[in-house]
Amino acid sequence: MLKDLEELINLIRERKKNPKENSYTNKLLNNKKLSLEKVNEEIQELVESIEKNSNKIHEAADVIYHLFVYLEANQIKIEDIIEELNKRKK
Repeated sequence: MLKDLEELINLIRERKKNPKENSYTNKLLNNKKLSLEKVNEEIQELVESIEKNSNKIHEAADVIYHLFVYLEANQIKIEDIIEELNKRKK
């Protein structure tokens, strides 16, 4: 499971370093406003899917993907987030 998340993060970072033509990930990385809009949209869709008990997994996956791209576009590393979460352990 963690390997799959790491592969996703590495793919996003690879697209950032070596853009690929017609890549949706690159489109989001290069347009922070669009990326933010997508994060907000996908979170709303997840909330609605939970309330309706439908497509929850699909919508959660969309949130994770779009959030990871948004974080990377804004130079926020997942490693730093994990470190912060570890500091909060009691």
